[in-house]
Order: sequence, then C-alpha cells, then structure tokens
Amino acid sequence: MRTTEIKPGIHWVGAIDWAVRDFHGYVTPNGTTYNNYLILDTHITLIDTVKHDFAEYTVENIRSLADPAKIENVVINHIENDHMSSIGQIMELAPKATIYITDRGKKGLDRFYDTSRWTFKIVKTGDTLSTGTKTIVFLETPMLHWPDSMMSYVKEDKLLISQDAFGQHIASAVRFDDEYCDQYSVTTLEHAVVDYYANILMPFGQLVKSKLAEVQKLGLDIDMIAPDHGVIWRKDPAKILKMYLDMAEGKAARKIVIIYDTMWHSTEHMTTPLAEGIKAAGVEVEVVKLRSTPMSVAIKKFWECRGALIGTPTLNNIMFPSVAEFLQHLKGLRPKSRMVGAFGSFGWGGGAVKEAYEVLKAMGLETVEPGIQVMYRPSVEDDEKCFAFGKQFAERVLEYQRKLQGDEPGVCRPGKQL
Repeated sequence: MRTTEIKPGIHWVGAIDWAVRDFHGYVTPNGTTYNNYLILDTHITLIDTVKHDFAEYTVENIRSLADPAKIENVVINHIENDHMSSIGQIMELAPKATIYITDRGKKGLDRFYDTSRWTFKIVKTGDTLSTGTKTIVFLETPMLHWPDSMMSYVKEDKLLISQDAFGQHIASAVRFDDEYCDQYSVTTLEHAVVDYYANILMPFGQLVKSKLAEVQKLGLDIDMIAPDHGVIWRKDPAKILKMYLDMAEGKAARKIVIIYDTMWHSTEHMTTPLAEGIKAAGVEVEVVKLRSTPMSVAIKKFWECRGALIGTPTLNNIMFPSVAEFLQHLKGLRPKSRMVGAFGSFGWGGGAVKEAYEVLKAMGLETVEPGIQVMYRPSVEDDEKCFAFGKQFAERVLEYQRKLQGDEPGVCRPGKQL
C-alpha cells in the first residue's frame, strides 16, 4: 500500500480491508478501509490508528515517510477497535508521544490497555494542538456514535478529520470521492453513504443536526472531509454535509418498501397484489424478502422509503422469527418520520400482525391499521382486498410525505439530486 498526501504535509497512512464482509453484523460486500493520517510538521502527529490486524500496514506506511520514534503526538478521535486497537504497537514505536483524547476516551482506553506508561492530554471542544505550522481544533461529538467520539479540524488546511461520521464501507485503491466516482458512479457512492448512515448513525439524527450547527457556530470553513472509513470528500464536501442534514431530519423518498418473510408462500403471495395497489396509487414500490436479504440491506431499504409494509405469517401465535429479528434491529435504530403497516397469513389462530403493530407503535411510527390478514392460502377476494389495502396505504403515505416535506419527489435517495 502507498501513502497518499491529502493536503500539504498531511498523508493517508491507513489500510484497505478488501476481504471483510461482516462488520459487527453489518454486511460489507465492498469491504472497507481503516483511514488514519500522519501530519509531517515540526511536531509529527498521527491522527487515529487502524484495526489491530492491519497494524503492520500503517507502521510500514508511517516508516515510508518518517521514523515512528519521532512522532510527538497521537490523536485518538474514537476508541472503537477498528480505529484504536493498534495503539499498543504505535506507542511501542513512539513511547514519548502524547496521546490527545477526550475524557471518556481515556477512561475507555484504560479498559483495554495498561495506560500508566503513556502520557495523555485530555481535550474538549475548542481546545487546540499546534504541530508547528498547523493548528488542530478538537470538536467533541459524544454519541456520534460512541460517548468518547470527537473530530479534529486542521485549521490552515480547512480539513475536517471526522472519524466515523461521513464514512462509507468501501474498499478502494483510490482515496478521493471524485476518483471513486470516475471509476464507479456517484450513485454507488451515495448508496454506500445511506447504507452506512442507516445502519450506524440513524439513532443520532438530533445529535447530527446539533453538531452540524456547532460546526457552523465555530466558523469552521471546510473544504475537505476525511473520515475513518471509505473515500475522502475533496470534490464537494458540501454535498455530504447536505446528505447528512437531510437524513438527520428524517427525509425520505416518496416510495414504499414491502419487507416480509413467509412459511408456505401465502404471505409472499400477498406481496404481489399489495405492490400492484401501491403502484396504482402512483407510488414506487420495492419488495424485500428477509431470509434472502442481509439484515443491513433491509434496514437501508426501510430507511430510504417514506412508507413500509411489514409482512409476517403467524407461528405459535406470534411473529415469524426473521420478521421479529428485523423489527428488533429496527427498534434499536429508533427510526422516525416513517409510515408503516402490517399484513400476513395465519392458519387456525392469528396473532402475528397484531404483534407487529404493537412493536411498530412502540417505536413511535405512524401506523395505518388494522392491516390485512388472510387465512391459509389467499383467495381471489383476498387478492382484491390486498390490492385495495396497498392502494389505501400508498395514498396515506403520499399525504404523510406532503405533510412532512411539501411536494418534494424524494430526498436522501441515491441517484436523485439532494
């Protein structure tokens, strides 16, 4: 791997993980990167480390630029393992370096290492570190997405090193957004952004908005954003800021997703007339079968759309296990501003659709009730009822979308202008 100079004297020295396909339960079909940055200045400074499996790569990259023993400062923006767990190797090579970290970050680091050998400087929002010709301004971002999290802003270069925020799980031989889009597409990159936000940052919308407002209040002029995963935003950092603000405000596409699972295809059969009814109301629709789709993909599909219909057969008087698991994942992400409904089939006793509504309402989502259920295999009359319910649900979603967003055709949707 080669280093990349992202700003004068500031180098990417991270690692590319082409093989990872599971990131704590989040499917990563395109791999990821572990980005960290070395500032070559009067006082050599390393910002973040990498996942411990890749420590040798970041050390090799650092050595290609400077003697690691000459590192005077190490900034730890976030103590999650993929960013911090090679700190031991780094400090062995640079034992005299001072670690700059938040108070909560230091307390967390104490749980992983014997930190008594190391020198620390606890920082908070507005504190600065001079590397010689450059000034790093620290910005605490607690719960984006861990309590210890912070960002580092290099004032002279208008560079925001943003840890997990604004990242994507993409393994790529190129480092910048414009290079990636030239090689692949803008849509592919936007999909990766939405996927990352939906599965990691969805619960923190209010915090995202408040932190973006704080950046504005601090007067931080940003012309590059360097996250700890994926590509670096140099062509149009305003675009990713706008995407995050839209997602934080709960904006979504004028579209409905049907997310379901099935035992003997009866619930699956219902998805066809439901989808036809939705289309008849002039709304786009997509159908997702849970056992054929990674959980993180189903979460992303839910987040992109203003409306969702959840389909579940009844098993032992409760929801089908894969549907219950999906809703449990969704509950932890605390979605807002979405309209939902439920449907499903049953044999001699129901219960699943009722339970689905109870879970959805407990999340605080807007519901269209009572949904629709069929006994055993759907009949022609049941198909007609499903069509009617799909159309009714779509019309309600259109009303809800207009209420929330005016007449916007769709936002936070890959391939659409945001």
